[in-house]
Amino acid sequence: MQFHPEVVHTPHGDALIRNFLFSVSGLSGSWTMAAFKAQAIEKIRAQVGTGKVICGLSGGVDSSVAAVLIHEAIGDQLTCIFVDTGLMRAGEADEVVTLFRDHYNIPLVHVDAADLFLGKLAGVSDPEVKRKTIGATFIEIFDAEAKKIGGAGFLAQGTLYPDVIESVSFTGGPSVTIKSHHNVGGLPERMNLKLVEPLRELFKDEVRRLGVELGLPKAFIGRHPFPGPGLAIRIPGEITLEKLDILRKADTVYLDEIRNAGLYDDIWQAFAVLLPVRTVGVMGDGRSYDYACALRAVTSVDGMTADYYPFPHEFLGRVATRIINEVRGINRVTYDITSKPPGTIEWE
Repeated sequence: MQFHPEVVHTPHGDALIRNFLFSVSGLSGSWTMAAFKAQAIEKIRAQVGTGKVICGLSGGVDSSVAAVLIHEAIGDQLTCIFVDTGLMRAGEADEVVTLFRDHYNIPLVHVDAADLFLGKLAGVSDPEVKRKTIGATFIEIFDAEAKKIGGAGFLAQGTLYPDVIESVSFTGGPSVTIKSHHNVGGLPERMNLKLVEPLRELFKDEVRRLGVELGLPKAFIGRHPFPGPGLAIRIPGEITLEKLDILRKADTVYLDEIRNAGLYDDIWQAFAVLLPVRTVGVMGDGRSYDYACALRAVTSVDGMTADYYPFPHEFLGRVATRIINEVRGINRVTYDITSKPPGTIEWE
């Protein structure tokens, strides 16, 4: 029998765990995020000592919170490497560089590797091969940059508990790999670096609370999750520069409408997916034969389970009209109403 009382969608699961912990086991429930922060800083200092740490900064909330936490623990012993894969949303690379280099004054190496990633992904359609290709390329670049920095003994990552669960059974049990996460394992021996993963046993909502504790900007902490492989797993099929440009524009319109409607903070994650399907449409007096786009929005607490967000039809109609009118290359828009399970939040 498989039973998950810890996930939000299990009826009375929270009450069951609470009853066991506090009534049966007699625990006090005195844990706080401030206490976690203090303990994590001590653990990082104990693990690293006087060594140098390089941190893989993706631009997402997880790696950013990990970087700020580690910087608070060891200061300039940390150097962040931001590999711009060319697979991020519009304007995000600039935001990351500004926040870390200018606001936090954390040593940052910015590598523009968009052409390299696109070259490696040419002709690749299988989602697992995509993830592994991106992960391997990321590590290759990291290895080269780490050697340039010199003397680093540790690699820091923003790995979360759901990443660990979905990548491998945490206890060696029979649970299957749902999808590989490129920041879990796979560290080449040639790098000879030890892992520092201070968020490894936290869920996303806890990471956000830790971000608040660390003083990160609220707008940054509240950003929707973004996958390590980026837009590559929101384009089923082969990745091309043209498809990436189309998807970025559609995604920007979608998120703009969500913010205009005051719904951004009510939604766990929202994004557009460019489908490997072309459909016939009518544009003005002519015939079009362009891509179909799917919109996805879910509510969740920890990312382990999720429900689709029940947008009003008027909202969906408005977004569809804007995307079709403003994004050249899309002539049809659909809305994904699959919950998790049985689907995953991302399409690949």
